[in-house]
Amino acid sequence: MNIFDAYTVDTASADSKPLIEGTKAAFGFVPNLQSFMAESPELLAGYSALWDLFSKSTLTPHEQQVVYLSSNFENDCHYCMAGHSTLAKMIKMDPAVIAALRAGTELPDAKLEALHRFTTIVVRERGFVTDAQVEAFLAAGYTRRNVFEVILGVATKVMSNYTNHIVHTPYDAFMKGNEWTKPQAAVAASV
Repeated sequence: MNIFDAYTVDTASADSKPLIEGTKAAFGFVPNLQSFMAESPELLAGYSALWDLFSKSTLTPHEQQVVYLSSNFENDCHYCMAGHSTLAKMIKMDPAVIAALRAGTELPDAKLEALHRFTTIVVRERGFVTDAQVEAFLAAGYTRRNVFEVILGVATKVMSNYTNHIVHTPYDAFMKGNEWTKPQAAVAASV
């Protein structure tokens, strides 16, 4: 049973209304995630701010999606995995890279695989990354700044992934064809 409400521009509180309107202006509609987040204008504002900041990072749009999709995979978030799979396709990311990220397998691009591996370690180990793991990330062509940008991307996904887990966010229409369930082999390996 879901005890949480999804809000619209018309039903959102006075504090959340401008945030919902901004979301609608940015996306052309209010995604289900943000409609639930509107229960807390602080959460919605925080998520929107982190999303905007991460989009301005020095990571390319494809690299940003690798961080997001890697985080979504590790956090087992069906909603965000579907949404970011759709967004990755919209920016013409290599379908083999998207498939690997959705399967939790090695990426066919060595540099993106280093980013995927580093992001996975950050999420799994809750930030307890060894010096050797940081050095391997830097040796793959990333920068010290990128280390912290990965943390920003992971933090953004913690907000959305955890919200989706708690409210059981239903898919949006734009995600059709990108629905996702964590592969059983990955589930078994994490136990």
